[in-house]
Amino acid sequence: MLWPEKQKIQMFAAEWRAATSLSGVYALRMLGMFLVLPVLALHAHKVAQADLKQVGMVMAAHGLTQALLQLPLGMLSDKIGRKKVIYLGMSVFALGQLLWRRPTRWKRWFARAPCRVRAR
Repeated sequence: MLWPEKQKIQMFAAEWRAATSLSGVYALRMLGMFLVLPVLALHAHKVAQADLKQVGMVMAAHGLTQALLQLPLGMLSDKIGRKKVIYLGMSVFALGQLLWRRPTRWKRWFARAPCRVRAR
């Protein structure tokens, strides 16, 4: 035999439940993101009567803020607590919604980016 036999590693029931629930949450998050965002971009193009460059930049704000803020906010939640970071994110989300109320061409991009902070 070329390869040594692999040992089977059994998971406890609690580990199995934790792994499957975490996998389910992640799968639903990815499913929602990759099903909704492409359709949302096309819908925003029709409703907002914006050119595709503007719509693309608004949609890119999601990924950009996620990439820039996920690790720092995770470390901050380890230091000061998860609930405080959630309250901070919801406050920033409310600020973004207030900015979105009267959007101009570039304010749309800056108003949408804080909303992604809340989604972290």
